[in-house]
Amino acid sequence: MAAVEPITVVDAATSIRGGRLGAVELLEECLARIERLDPALNAFTHLDPDGARRAAEHVDRTIAAGRADELGPLAGVPFAVKDLEDCAGMPTGHGSLLYQGGPPVEADSEHVARLRRAGAIPVGKTAAPEFGTLQYTRSRATGTTRNPWDTSRTPGGSSGGSAAAVASGMLPFATASDGGGSTRIPASFSGLVGLKPSHGRIPHPDADPSQTACYGALVTTVRDAARHLDVAAGPHDTDRLSLPPSGHRYEELIDTLPLDGLRIGWSADLGFAPVDPEVRELAAAAATELCAAAGLDLIDVDVELTDPVATWLSAGAVSSWLAIDAHRHWPDRADEMTPLVAADLRSSEDRPTRTLVTGLRRRLRLQEDMARLFERVDVLMTPTTAVVAFAAEGPPPSVIDGVEVNPAMSVPFTMLANLCWNPAISVPAGTSSEGLPVGLQVMGRRHHDEVPLRLARVLETARPWPHTAQAG
Repeated sequence: MAAVEPITVVDAATSIRGGRLGAVELLEECLARIERLDPALNAFTHLDPDGARRAAEHVDRTIAAGRADELGPLAGVPFAVKDLEDCAGMPTGHGSLLYQGGPPVEADSEHVARLRRAGAIPVGKTAAPEFGTLQYTRSRATGTTRNPWDTSRTPGGSSGGSAAAVASGMLPFATASDGGGSTRIPASFSGLVGLKPSHGRIPHPDADPSQTACYGALVTTVRDAARHLDVAAGPHDTDRLSLPPSGHRYEELIDTLPLDGLRIGWSADLGFAPVDPEVRELAAAAATELCAAAGLDLIDVDVELTDPVATWLSAGAVSSWLAIDAHRHWPDRADEMTPLVAADLRSSEDRPTRTLVTGLRRRLRLQEDMARLFERVDVLMTPTTAVVAFAAEGPPPSVIDGVEVNPAMSVPFTMLANLCWNPAISVPAGTSSEGLPVGLQVMGRRHHDEVPLRLARVLETARPWPHTAQAG
C-alpha cells in the first residue's frame, strides 16, 4: 500500500465517498503515523484501533455496495477525542490521577455522537492537563505533551494532545474544548486553525458553571473548521444555553459571505497586555494582509476593558469543584492533584457568596465594555497569544517584553471571547525567527460565527500556510 500523505478532513471525506481512498487505507496510515510519532510527542492517552477498524470496514463496505449516499459528511475520517470529553468505549481520564485507570464510559458526549453520526471514526483519546486548567499540556497522570514544530516546546493547552496529533499529521482532526482559550491557544502554538464558536452553538450539556466552555476541533484548514461546525452545531434539550439552528451552511459561507462595509478593529494589546514584539509584528502583518485581500480598512482601536484575565480567573474555582467528587477526592487526595487545581480548591473552600458576587459584577462590567467596543467595530483582531510556544514542561514565561507578569498573561487575549460568548478563531499568522507558529485571533459579534470563518478563509487564500509541522 502506498503511503497516504497527511490529508485534510474535507479532502479525506470526499476521496473516501468517491472511492478514491479507502477508509481502512487511511486509518491504517494514521495508525502507522501514531506508532511512529507519538512516542516523541505523547499526544495520546488511549487508543482503540480495533474499534476504529470495524467502523472503517463498515464505511468501505457501504461504499462498495453503492450506498455512499447513506454516509454522512465526515464518512471514514479518523479523529481523536480530547480526554476531557466522553467517547463511548473509551475511558475519560480528565488528565487526572483521580480518574486514571477508570472504566470505559458507556455513552458519547453529544458532540462526539454528532461526529459519529456524520461518519467520523474515533481512534483514541488525546492528552490534556488536569481538568483543562493550564495553557500547556502536562499532568501527573499522563506526563508532558510536546509540540511537533519543536519537541522542546509545548503544543499549548488545554487541547494540547489534540494539537500535537493534528499538527504532526497523525490524524486529520481532533476534538477540542475552550473555556478560556483551550482551542485557540494550541492552534496558535501549533500552526493550526481553531474556532471557539458562539457560546451555545455546539451543545455542551455538562458545561462548567462559569458558562465559558465551548466544544470545538483542531484542524488544518478553515474549510475543515466550517464542516465541523456544520456537523456539530444545533440545539439540544439537555443544554438550556444551546442556540437554535443558525440557518447557515458555514462551509458555503466561507467563500460567499459578503464583506462590504465590515469595520475591522485591531488591537495589539487590548489596552493592558505586554506582548512579545515579534508576535505583535507577525499578527499585525497578517491582519493587514487579510484586510487588504478583503478590500477592507484595518482600524487601530483604543480598548478599555475591565480586566478579562482577572475576571476569568475569578470564575475558575467553581469549575474545579464541579470536576471532582468532593466526598471522595477532597481533601484526602489533594496531593495527587496538579498544584494549581489544589490551590484553587484550597483557596475557595470557604469562599463567601459575596466573593462570587464580586466576580459576577466584574463580568457584567466587562460585557458592557464589549458592547461599547462593538458599537465601533464589527470584528476585533488581536494576536492569539502574547508569546510563542514556551517550554513543554512549563512554566509559562514570567517576563514578557521586559515586564514581569502573572503566568496567565502569556495568553491574555483568548479569555475575552469566553466571558462574553463571542465567536473567535485563531489562524496561522506566520512563524517566528525560531521557526515557531504565531496565531492571529479574529473575534466577531455573538451568534455571527460565519464572519470570523469568512475572514479566516480570506487570509488562508491570500497566504496559504503549511498544514503540518512534519509530513511523518
